[in-house]
Amino acid sequence: MVSLDDAVIARLKKGEEHFEILVDPYEAADVIEGKDKDIMQILAIDAVFKDAKKGTHATSESIQKHFGTDEISEIAKKIILKGDIQLTTEQRQKMQKNKRNRIIESICRNAMDPKTKAPHPRQRIELAMDEAGIHIDPFKPVRDQVKTTIETLRTIIPISIDQVRISVKIPAEQIGKSYGVVRNFGVLEREDWQSDGTWIGIIRIAAGMQTEFYDKLNDVTKGNVSTKILK
Repeated sequence: MVSLDDAVIARLKKGEEHFEILVDPYEAADVIEGKDKDIMQILAIDAVFKDAKKGTHATSESIQKHFGTDEISEIAKKIILKGDIQLTTEQRQKMQKNKRNRIIESICRNAMDPKTKAPHPRQRIELAMDEAGIHIDPFKPVRDQVKTTIETLRTIIPISIDQVRISVKIPAEQIGKSYGVVRNFGVLEREDWQSDGTWIGIIRIAAGMQTEFYDKLNDVTKGNVSTKILK
């Protein structure tokens, strides 16, 4: 369980009544993201309060009335998912910075410039987000914020979430080390083995992973590889 010193209040209002729990804010954020967590381990106290600061517990009657159960873990999860979590300024800034990085990483990995079919550099995404004044919600799931962020970024830079199909040709002497690299990067749509042992395949990957894919492939083949983006 989290210590009282590190815990914050999560509050849910139902009618005229308030229900509060003391939680680890970072673990609670993971629960909101959909990660599997032991709810009891992220509570500071296994109790539901009417007023956590005063230490006033919610009555069992009101809990049963509004939640239909007296299981602390079930109640706490509902409060985390549907209620408000109070953060210190330091906690909020730390969580926003972490989530911003995850959003940028997701965009860089999956997005591209639809005109050039090339991924956007991280710095270009960061600068565009700054210019757009995009607000990061520390508790809203990354996947949801990636979608809204890209919609906003489209007013500043050409950007789209897409996948690209790449034709890859690897000579027989290099296929041993590179075949696994190709398969692990995306979906292998087609492959053919030539009479001389040359391997030709078509792989579909996230648009933003192109640079990483080419770098890795060139490294394991020592540059002895041919690639082409297909329409």
